[in-house]
Amino acid sequence: MRHMAHTHKDLQALATDIKNWGVELGFNQIGITDTDLSAAGAEHQAWIAKGFHGAMDYMAKHGDKRSHPADLVPGTVRVISARMDYQPPATRDSLEVMQDGEQAFISRYALGRDYHKVMRNRLQKLSARIADHIGEFGYRVFTDSAPVMEVALAEKAGLGWRGKHTLLLNRDAGSWFFLGEIYIDLPLPIDTPTTNHCGSCKACIDVCPTQAIVAPYEVDARRCISYLTIELKDSIPESLRSLIGNRVYGCDDCQLTCPWNRFSHITQEEDFHVRNGLDNITLAELFSWTEANFKQKLAGSAIYRIGYEQWLRNLAVGLGNAPSTPAVLAALNSRIDDASTLVKEHVEWALNQHNIAQ
Repeated sequence: MRHMAHTHKDLQALATDIKNWGVELGFNQIGITDTDLSAAGAEHQAWIAKGFHGAMDYMAKHGDKRSHPADLVPGTVRVISARMDYQPPATRDSLEVMQDGEQAFISRYALGRDYHKVMRNRLQKLSARIADHIGEFGYRVFTDSAPVMEVALAEKAGLGWRGKHTLLLNRDAGSWFFLGEIYIDLPLPIDTPTTNHCGSCKACIDVCPTQAIVAPYEVDARRCISYLTIELKDSIPESLRSLIGNRVYGCDDCQLTCPWNRFSHITQEEDFHVRNGLDNITLAELFSWTEANFKQKLAGSAIYRIGYEQWLRNLAVGLGNAPSTPAVLAALNSRIDDASTLVKEHVEWALNQHNIAQ
């Protein structure tokens, strides 16, 4: 360690300070845990062995680094886990949007600024504040990046429990929040994990449009709409396209149905507020965007990461599932000869859906 030795009392006080500083910086809760992820690591390996990660090769890489934080960042003895609410205010009701087949449904977390940037910046500020207080120390920040078992760490740090849909749930905040971590080389006192409060409820399992939650606490990503619209770069399996509906970026069904989200909070973070009216916009309008429009409007958005071609692929599927209105058919016909074979294939499928329906 490069920092000065600290007494137990000093470390206790520092842990309290870190939690207070975290709230000042806009986090909704901070927890601290050790690095023992042996149980979660075994579960992860069993999940990989079933092939449930699909084309997400990065999930299978890195060997033990995912479940051994000190292998990823040498010297790590503790993990600071942070959560930040993201549910934006004044959005069109999600269920209303999904029931209106001409609208595009975009996962609530992606309506504003890219959370990676917001969270990483805030975690760096928290780390800098710790350094200002104690001097230089070893750390590295993460948010949905690198081989980090975010939910398992957050659960161990007392921020909530892993729900049957595999997302973290909190009794006072539901699940509409982002997670981020700081791996540190300070032996801070650790927090107590909470207990699981899913009980016999299986609302998330029942509501999943593609039945991707194959068992409680187990998701087959290959069927998950978030995976299909974001992670999968190739053609979406035809058998799943009609089940996607108008969900063109991510899927919130399991969160929308969860009883614990009655206790969720609207975010105080302006970066997560809706941009470009994405909570209430038609598939046809989005499909009419040029690549320049896409890059200009979605710069700084999580959606930007999937790229224009994949975005059009997703919209084509949404349009294939939409009512056969003149606007929908005109939108699809406008890209019948698209330069992208991926887009063209999905447009042809979509038009075929309407030909069958008429």
